[in-house]
Amino acid sequence: MLTNLPQFSGTGVALITPFTADLSVDYPALGDIIDYVITGGVDYVVCLGTTGEAITLSAKECREILDFTIRHVDGRVPIVAGFFGGNYTEKLEERIKGYNFDGVAGIMSSSPAYSKPPQSGIYQHFMRVADASDLPVIIYNVPGRTSSNVLPETILKLAENHENFAAVKEASGKIEQSVEILKHCRKDFGVLSGDDPITAPIIAMGGHGGISVIANALPAHFSGMVKAALASDFPRARKLNFDMLEVHPLLYVEGNPVGIKAAVSMLGLCRNHLRVPLVPLSEPNRERLRKLLSQVPDFNV
Repeated sequence: MLTNLPQFSGTGVALITPFTADLSVDYPALGDIIDYVITGGVDYVVCLGTTGEAITLSAKECREILDFTIRHVDGRVPIVAGFFGGNYTEKLEERIKGYNFDGVAGIMSSSPAYSKPPQSGIYQHFMRVADASDLPVIIYNVPGRTSSNVLPETILKLAENHENFAAVKEASGKIEQSVEILKHCRKDFGVLSGDDPITAPIIAMGGHGGISVIANALPAHFSGMVKAALASDFPRARKLNFDMLEVHPLLYVEGNPVGIKAAVSMLGLCRNHLRVPLVPLSEPNRERLRKLLSQVPDFNV
């Protein structure tokens, strides 16, 4: 079993943002989801990430959602705040410097999107974010959205040159990138899977957990898998991973968070509303998702 785990380890859940029929934020539903995932065993929550539809939220809504989350969590688990700056590093710096992060344990930020900077530009971007932040920073590598892969050597250089970097959420889908980081990174630097189906294999190679989408709907299964893997109980981790395996593709077939919001709505925790350009999961895929969820052992839709 791993001991002396980094600050961010175990299961983090990238919370969805529920909406009412008029597309305002549904705070009672958000509270129910927070309670559900904490009861399900997650170790920390990530607020205002991609899965939370943060890109469709106003600055005022983001502030209100974060404040609500801090109040409702009430110290039960740590909170990580997603903080993304598009393509303009200086603007992101100023937002971070002027933000009230009381009650937040860390921030998570991705590399600039659309501009596709070289590794040297990505490095400078993240160093300026770390300089601006009083909180630990989780580097979010998600090339499927940013169109620029943060290479392992860049992650390692960042972790070596700034103590504010606490972890990486590695969502390239390439296990070998996580393995290379694990081989060379400092001992207190967390390597977290950003791809749910390969979280257990990454932990088997020395990783420290994952920040999950499916844990919105299956928190006990996912966090149980992570805990088992961290305890080197790989037969149990493998079983739980297999139990969820067929569900994962339906969560992304029409984009994230389209699938996971449909899944959580099937549990009665929220309504299935999204803001354009996202739209609800199509009926055929919704029925397939419902069927697959109903087949997960020890789980009732």
